[in-house]
Amino acid sequence: MISIILGGGAGSRLFPLTHLRSKPAVPLAGKYRLIDIPISNCINSGVNQIFVLTQFNSASLNRHISQAYHFDRFRHGFVNILAAEQTPDSKEWFQGTADAVRQSMLHVQQYRSEHVLILSGDQLYTMDYRKMLKRHNKSGADITIASIPVNAADAPGFGILKTDSDGIITEFYEKPAADQLGDKQSQVSDEMQSQGRTFLASMGIYIFSAGVLQELLKTYEHAHDFGKQIIPSAMKTHRVASYPFEGYWSDIGTVRSFYDANLMLTGQNPAFDMYDPQMPIYTNARMLQPAKINSADIDHAIIGEASVIGKSTITNSVIGIRSFIGDNVVIKDSIMMGADYFRWHNLEDRETVEGPERPGIEDGTVIKRAIIDRNVSIGKNCVITNADGHDYKDGPNYHIRDGIVVVPKNATIPDGTVI
Repeated sequence: MISIILGGGAGSRLFPLTHLRSKPAVPLAGKYRLIDIPISNCINSGVNQIFVLTQFNSASLNRHISQAYHFDRFRHGFVNILAAEQTPDSKEWFQGTADAVRQSMLHVQQYRSEHVLILSGDQLYTMDYRKMLKRHNKSGADITIASIPVNAADAPGFGILKTDSDGIITEFYEKPAADQLGDKQSQVSDEMQSQGRTFLASMGIYIFSAGVLQELLKTYEHAHDFGKQIIPSAMKTHRVASYPFEGYWSDIGTVRSFYDANLMLTGQNPAFDMYDPQMPIYTNARMLQPAKINSADIDHAIIGEASVIGKSTITNSVIGIRSFIGDNVVIKDSIMMGADYFRWHNLEDRETVEGPERPGIEDGTVIKRAIIDRNVSIGKNCVITNADGHDYKDGPNYHIRDGIVVVPKNATIPDGTVI
């Protein structure tokens, strides 16, 4: 089985986190990037031939993948980046998920495979794709779609599947309205039934028999999207099955979903297990120094490597690699992504030239319900709390989305600033 990971579009709902990078390149949990999740799932599932399709703001993603993933010659594996390109067959950029795969098949077909696994590059979950493939083969399906049970309140945000007793999809509804959900429930486990999660939502994870994928992309040559066009059309002529999944899964599509997923990881027993020895998460091996903490009060927090933290209070927060936090700083319910370089390095010693000279948070600053992107420099005695309760606002060197203050990458916040 070969894997194709979709690098995502412009990511406008994740702005400003996607202003300088694609969605899969957004930092996660203090040290990873979102793209590390599907790639790690593939490696842990024995799927070692992986293509990543990129288009928007892809430089950061390309650099991370090239630095992080190197296979030995015995495994015959690779993570290859396929950027949108002009070819004799197409002069257009990727127009959607199906179109991206269609335009990339020239490269994918060079490798022998019986099945093609198609994934999103901006989701947080752990899955062994071998189990999904086993279900695909056992059901005799041409296409298998991973599905997760959701309740009626969440169902309108997804493509909803309806299955028969054998798990074969009989109906597919793309984001049905709340008042149209009446007969769209499917058979689920007793646990899901008790939680009211009786609607099967497509996770955007597909296994195609290789010949079927090529046939459908050719037959529906003007169809740009799998969920809206290819899958509903294929159900009329092919056997399409559901693979039920009941573990943790989050589609990181908005600032709020990104914020919630990161803070969830700081809990005592988070729904997503970063410490599973059978399903490790891989990333760029930076060989960084351990974190240094000096008389700080820290509770329910993730602290990235090479961070230096003074006598401050950090609660329910994620602190990324190479972070510097001075004395008498309060950070609560927040994400600090860290830095690409140390603040005490001379400018001529830095590999990168962008960003303020001294990233980090200076003494006496208070930060609550905020996302501080990479290489941000925040001065002394600042207050970043969205005290006025704005849901959406743009200001100098900050943006508020879903009530969360986001300070963009490389920004400088002067001493005494109040947001």
